[in-house]
Amino acid sequence: MPTTHEGDMLAREAKIALVVARFNDFITGKLLDAAVDTYARLGGDTDALTVVHVPGSFEIPVTAKRLAESGAFDAVICLGCVIRGATSHYDYVAGEAAKGVGQVAMQTGVPTIFGVITADTLEQAIERAGSKQGNQGAKAMTAAIEMVNLFKTL
Repeated sequence: MPTTHEGDMLAREAKIALVVARFNDFITGKLLDAAVDTYARLGGDTDALTVVHVPGSFEIPVTAKRLAESGAFDAVICLGCVIRGATSHYDYVAGEAAKGVGQVAMQTGVPTIFGVITADTLEQAIERAGSKQGNQGAKAMTAAIEMVNLFKTL
């Protein structure tokens, strides 16, 4: 029988930082609220969370890196919303945010969760922030908690 490692879904005292973009805050605010609520529902004391607001999704990776490198957090959650417009700006911001968050995780070894909504329309973003497709903030928090607990077993 192989040895199996899994992280459970209990927040306990996981120290988690959330980097939240202010741009499209009508969406990112819903992501943040759901993430905090999920942490509490999974047994965490929300006073253990740290929330850092940044101007937009492009600024998320460098901020996440600073937090991950601090050694103060078990995981970093990145929350933002990039909605496609009439220009190519979307492609640059969404791509750099995704690449940057991935690099933070690989460079620091700290679970860094990509909770940035990338959507073609406002309606799609709304669906991912709590309507038809659930809430990406809640999903990001459950991923962070699972990874924190998994890393404790490794």
